[in-house]
Order: sequence, then structure tokens, then C-alpha cells
Amino acid sequence: MASPDDFNLLETATRECPFNYLKTIREQQPVYFMEELGAYYVSTYEDVRFIKKHPEIFSNNIFELGARRGSERSIAEEYRAEHGWARVSTLQRTDPPVHTSYRKLINNAFTVSRVRKMTPYIETVVNDLLDTIVAEGDGKGGSCDFVWDFAVPLPCIVIADQLGVPRDRIWDLKRWSDAMLAPGGGFVDEAAALECGKQVVQAQHFFAQVIAARRDKPEDDIITDLVHNRIEDPHTGETRSLTMPELQDLLDQLLTGGNETTTNAIGSALMLLLQRPGSIQRMREDPKLLRNFVEEALRFETPVLHLWRVTTADVELSGVKIPKGSSIAVGYASANRDARVFPEAEEFMLERSKAGAHLAFGSGPHHCPGAALARQEMFSTFTILLKRLGNITLANPQDPFHHIPSSFLRGLEHLHINFQVAHPERWHPQASVYG
Repeated sequence: MASPDDFNLLETATRECPFNYLKTIREQQPVYFMEELGAYYVSTYEDVRFIKKHPEIFSNNIFELGARRGSERSIAEEYRAEHGWARVSTLQRTDPPVHTSYRKLINNAFTVSRVRKMTPYIETVVNDLLDTIVAEGDGKGGSCDFVWDFAVPLPCIVIADQLGVPRDRIWDLKRWSDAMLAPGGGFVDEAAALECGKQVVQAQHFFAQVIAARRDKPEDDIITDLVHNRIEDPHTGETRSLTMPELQDLLDQLLTGGNETTTNAIGSALMLLLQRPGSIQRMREDPKLLRNFVEEALRFETPVLHLWRVTTADVELSGVKIPKGSSIAVGYASANRDARVFPEAEEFMLERSKAGAHLAFGSGPHHCPGAALARQEMFSTFTILLKRLGNITLANPQDPFHHIPSSFLRGLEHLHINFQVAHPERWHPQASVYG
């Protein structure tokens, strides 16, 4: 029988398929000190939910409280601080009430009601991208790299439009987003980390220009809202405008959160269907399965394997004593395969009961503010794609499905497919994932 010590998340084989490792941890050592991360890995659904409900014990303020930070990340951060604006803690690295003050600024950006109204717009973007994919074929069929021809540009276009960034900059946004995330993923060397820092500073100077423009001429976009809204300072009680470092950090998080995880979720979802012959036809015959498919795909191929916390006091989880000041890896992907919550958890089931109980978007105060938007982008994608494209197959039936090197993100590098054109015309069903 394998033990957790037989695996290493930073080794290629385990990184490509971490689920045996996570299952072994859940079954043998539910709270396991993972040497390669320098953190206690919390793997069960119950313990992850407990952590999310108790930010006073498991703090998100990981940098100030001394959580482990790799040298590569430090290199990128130092370059950023010297040549741009140093990182400050707004949404991701704060706890209530500080977090609450910043969260109020974006709470209305992607509510369910607003996303429901965005459905026709999202369907338009989906059709635009499918038009391009279809046009590059011979009129009857074609091929594409679904990741780079669709899954990457869709959320990049949507977040660009919401931020108020011209669409001709979406590939810059993608490059900058990758640079913001890569140093924390454990697979860049010092030279690459420095380049990431340079790319982030480039992004900061671009956004500084947009911020200045919105101060002089407001528009209907999120950057305008952030520039002109005021925050009640959680430390002083003073009502004030956001500082440039605060604006930069919020935009960093909106950009990375608005595209990376959705790209990964859409690419993985199509992979899951192509790995299971007959599942596409089942959904065509019973479109009601689509909503559950979105949730089951998020559960089974969780785009964020884990995120970080640091303990503010000695604590015990699953019989393991964790000292104050310890780094915690909150294992969302592992929790989503906990058989005590999801029977036959290692199986992908289109008709799974309560698939939406997954924790792919977190829970509690830090529940992902873009969850509704991500769900709608996934739902619109597959609603329209399954109508317009037929006989979707892998270009290489032996596709190894390589993933982007990262210790905490899970997304495909490529997904090459062949298809036939089933419905060449644009299709706008105005179908909301929320009914």
C-alpha cells in the first residue's frame, strides 16, 4: 500500500495526476505535513469547511504572519516593489473586517442577478469565438486547439470588457496574468521569476494609465467604479479613496481570478467529456444535464488545488496538533473527492446528486466573488458549443493531457480537437445557468 511519503507534488508524474496522492492523504493522514510545500495539507471536506468558517484561527494574512514564501516569489515581488507599486493586502491576503471593507467594493460586480442580465452578452462572445473556429475549417469541419482558440480568450475578453480594457489587449492580459501567478506555483527559476516581475510592472504601468484616464473621464466599467468609490478604512474609520497600491492589487486579483481559473475549468470540462464516449450525446439528448455537468466538472477537476492560510493559534484538526504560525494548504481539490460527501468520488457522473456542494469556489468570507460569472461562462460555452459543433473528437486519441506546471493551479496546456459543423449559424438561446 502506498503512503503519502511515496509522493511529491513537485514531481512531474504526481503534478500531472495528483489525485492518488490526495486520496492517500485523506485516507491515511487527513492532516499531513507536506515537506515539498512546507505546509500542513488539509484534505477532508469537513476540515476544509472548518477552516473556511474560522478565519480568526486560519488567517488569510499569510505574508504578514510569516507563512513560507519561496525565493522565486520574493525575486518577483522585490522587482515589483522597486520598479512599480509594492503589493499591499486587499482581498486575498486579509481577514474580516479588513477583507470586508474591500469586498464591499466589488460585491455588486458579479452578483447572480447581474450575471443573469449578462447572459446575452456572454453568448455573443461565445458565438464570436466559435465563428472564428468554424471559419478556419473547410465549411464542414475543422480542428483547433480548444484551450488557446477558445478557453483562454473567452474569459480574457469578458474580464477585459468588464474592466474597460480594449479587446486588442487580451493577450497582454493573459501574459500579465500568467506572470502574476507563476512565481507562486513552484516551477520557475530565478531568471523566470525576474521576468515575471518585469511583466507585472508592465501591467501596473498600463493600468496606471487607465486609472488616470478614468479619473478624468469616467466610463461604465469596474476600473471607473474602483477609482471613484470610497472605502471606509478598517484601521482608522476614515472614508477615503483607494490608493494606487490598493487599486493595483485589486486589479491584479480581478484579472487573475477573472480568467485563469475559468480557462482551466472550461478546458478540463471538455477533456472530461472527450474521455467518456457517449457523454456529449447524452447532454444533447437531455440538456437539463448541462447545469449539473458544470458543477460536476468543477468538483472533479477543481481548477485550484489548494490555497494558503496561516494559523494564529495552536489548533488541532483530525487529531493532529498544528502549532501557531504554521502554513496550511487548504485542499479544495482533495475535499471535492471526499467519499464521505460525494459517493464514488473518484468517478465523474453527469447525474451526480448534489454536485454543487463542491468547494471549487471556496466558502465563507472568501467565497469567490466571480463564481456566478464563471458558472455562466461555462454553461454558455457548452450550451452553444454542443449545438454548433458535431462529432467532437480528440485530434490525438492518445493525448496525454499535459497540464501547466504549477503546484496549486490545474489547467491543460493544450487540447487539440477535430469537429464537424452541425449548426453554422450563430445561436442565442438566452439560457442562464441560474434559470
